[in-house]
Amino acid sequence: MPVINLRTHYLHCTEDILVEVSDEVMEVILASIRKENAYNRQKYRYKAHYSLDAGDGIEHDALYSVPSPEEILLQKVAMEQLYQALSTLPDTQARRVHAHYILGKKKIEIAKAEGVNDSGVCSSVQIGVKNLRRYFEQKKWLQ
Repeated sequence: MPVINLRTHYLHCTEDILVEVSDEVMEVILASIRKENAYNRQKYRYKAHYSLDAGDGIEHDALYSVPSPEEILLQKVAMEQLYQALSTLPDTQARRVHAHYILGKKKIEIAKAEGVNDSGVCSSVQIGVKNLRRYFEQKKWLQ
């Protein structure tokens, strides 16, 4: 029967205590040691860190902050102001700026959908952004 030293397995043991264990227990101990060593190697190699996520959503909340009601209101007001500014643009410019910046479409996709040249869409979006900038600069001076 194998003999183990409890001092090597328990941090609070300050003196050597030798105990005989069965072969099955020894296999479990060795498997646990191998698993822990493999985990430490993986953590070292891949710069892995402990996960906070224990199934209760702590890690998710730490990574993705939930906006406060004030932030939600400010975002809503900003979007309303943006849509109000878009309404001052000509229809084509407003449609293209909205599709590119708010819907996230590429200018080539917009050109294919409208059946026009992509350089026309690019210039239309640029002019629309300039007009929006001018609109917001004027609004700043009026307030």
